[in-house]
Amino acid sequence: MRRIRPDAVLVQAVIAGALSFAHLHDLAAAAGQDGWKAWAYPISVDLLLVAAWRRLRNDGPSRLAWCWFVIALVASLGANVATAGFLDLQHPPAWLRFGIAGWPALAFLGGTLLAHTRDAIEAADAADPVAQVDVTPDPAPVTAAEPPANPPDLAAAELPAAEAPAEPPRPAPAPAPVPAALVAHARKVADEHRARTGDRIDTDTLRARLGVPPQLADTIAAQLT
Repeated sequence: MRRIRPDAVLVQAVIAGALSFAHLHDLAAAAGQDGWKAWAYPISVDLLLVAAWRRLRNDGPSRLAWCWFVIALVASLGANVATAGFLDLQHPPAWLRFGIAGWPALAFLGGTLLAHTRDAIEAADAADPVAQVDVTPDPAPVTAAEPPANPPDLAAAELPAAEAPAEPPRPAPAPAPVPAALVAHARKVADEHRARTGDRIDTDTLRARLGVPPQLADTIAAQLT
């Protein structure tokens, strides 16, 4: 079970609210509002104060909310100061009677403005003819595609790729010249191979004995024939 912990701020708020409520009641009673009417005045002041503060918290700062918040706060603080001996409540002045008598109408006006001003603004925006103008762009007109200025040659386009003229074969590169000394040495190696084996030396064996690239070995073998 959760234990209830007293909150100092909440206790202070209850005390301040009770004292302010009592001061407003005493001031209204001194101004000639007896019975239940004297108890209705502090409720009206506190409700207007709460409504203005709620408007400030929910919708942000505004002149309307600040105006009625200050009016309710002045009424509450004024009652606290007036009941502290600054006014003779046995013989209240005329302006105090006038203010107490006119407070219900003032509080009703403030509560109505705080509750319905935003709705009035939204209704004005909805009734604005400029806001109701349909700004949807018209669809772009569809135009027929124009034929190309130079139509392609269908006969050339339908020509199979096999009928296209073949490129002439590129000539084989000329063999690099072989030094005469290398040819003489290769001939000597070929003669030794024929004398030892009785067969003509092949290109692979000649390339291995001379240590030359395959293309150069083919060229040398062609010159030995």
